[in-house]
Order: sequence, then structure tokens, then C-alpha cells
Amino acid sequence: MAAKTSGKAGNAAVDESPAGMVKIYIMGKQYAVPEGLTIQKALEYAGLTLLRGCGCRGGFCGACGTVYRTEGDYKLKVALACQTVVEDGMYLTQIPFYPANKAIYDIEKLTPSLESLVQAYPEFMRCVQCNTCRKVCPQDIEVMQYMATAMRGDIAKTADLSFDCIMCGLCASRCPADTVQYYVGILARRLYGKYVAPEAKHLADRLGELDTGKFDKEIDDMIKMKQEDLRKLYDTRDIEPAEETTETEAVSATEAGTDK
Repeated sequence: MAAKTSGKAGNAAVDESPAGMVKIYIMGKQYAVPEGLTIQKALEYAGLTLLRGCGCRGGFCGACGTVYRTEGDYKLKVALACQTVVEDGMYLTQIPFYPANKAIYDIEKLTPSLESLVQAYPEFMRCVQCNTCRKVCPQDIEVMQYMATAMRGDIAKTADLSFDCIMCGLCASRCPADTVQYYVGILARRLYGKYVAPEAKHLADRLGELDTGKFDKEIDDMIKMKQEDLRKLYDTRDIEPAEETTETEAVSATEAGTDK
């Protein structure tokens, strides 16, 4: 996570944490921050301006992969900075982007097969099933399992097991075989969506409407709108209706009205 110091006062290094504060170490420097903050918010409290590696702030983009240790514990731990609460004595560093091999391919020229995976990422066959990738995953994804299904050429199972991957890169950072698990997973999902999954008719219909220009005028009108008009349009938009009252609820309501 790239950051720079903003020069804020009040969070200099301390030997003992005041009440309600915890001691953390950022890039080797000690800070006292309020307990209960996420790592990301603690970095900002400490006076750092986050330039990169802060993404969605909701646990979806994978940009804020964090590696840390705590005092008295030899174990190296991992987390997402936007989701994990600081601990007293936490030594941390961020890995916003891991320099892993990314293949360039034309999905139209591939088939949903082991050969396509190997063609793009031949090194993934070096996987020794050590389970390091699974242990380091902050999402608790069965990374080793989907690597095993990929090595068997099971595109559908690989796509299913890797579906929740947010591509934080932590698995690749610890892999002794230098494989890039998350890129193998996303290729499997693309192959599954392109060649294996049944076509969604409603999606095909909507794409057809876009191709015929059905919404062009409406989109053009929105582009020309002022911001306040766009906000008003958004606030008054059609929203899915509330769930229909069940038959049991309707009967209960009728009985309640009769009793009154």
C-alpha cells in the first residue's frame, strides 16, 4: 500500500499505549492508534495518506493485502487492511500488487481444457500441493483444491472453487513453486463462462437490445443532465417491491383484525 506522511501531530512513537489505544508498527516506526480501528483506518490515523492499495474499502477488490506479526508470536499472518482490526504490538506491511506472471491470450482461440491452462500458465503444473496458498488466503478459499482440479483439467470445478478470489496476490507471494494461483483461477472462470455455462437468455436479450440502440437516447439524455437532476432521478428510481405477504401472514393479519 503506497502511502506518504501528512505531518499530522499527536501520533508520535510511544513506549506505552494510553488507555483505549494500541501500539502498532508501520514500516518499522511505532505509533499509538485507537483500538477498534481497521488497519487501513489506523494508517490514516497515524498520518499517512493512502495513494494506492486502498481500493474498495469493503473487502472486494483485494488491493490492501497485508502481512503482519504480533509481539511474542513467530507466526506470519495475513489479512485485508480494510477488514482487519489492529492488535496491540502489530508489526505490519502492505502488499498492494505482487509482480506475478500474467499471460496474454485470446479466449476465442482457447478451449475449456487442461491444455488451455497449461498453454497460458505452464508453471502451474509445478504445484506440489503443499497447502501454503490455502493457509495464506485471507478469504479462506480452498486454493490448493482448485489448483488440484485445474491440474486434472476440471474447468467447472476450478471455476467454482476459485469464484470468491479477490486476487490480492498473497497466495503467489508464498508459493514455493512460483505459480500464480489466482490467474489460473480467473482463466478457468473465463473458460467456464465462455464455453461451459449455459447461456443466460435474459442477458442475451439485453445485449441484443443494446446492440439495436434501444437505450441510446436515454443514456445520451442522462449524460447531458446536471448532477442535481441525476441525483433526483436516482432517488426516485423504480426499486424492487417488498416481498409479497405470505398466505400465513395474510391469515394472521385477518384474524388479528377480527379480534379487535
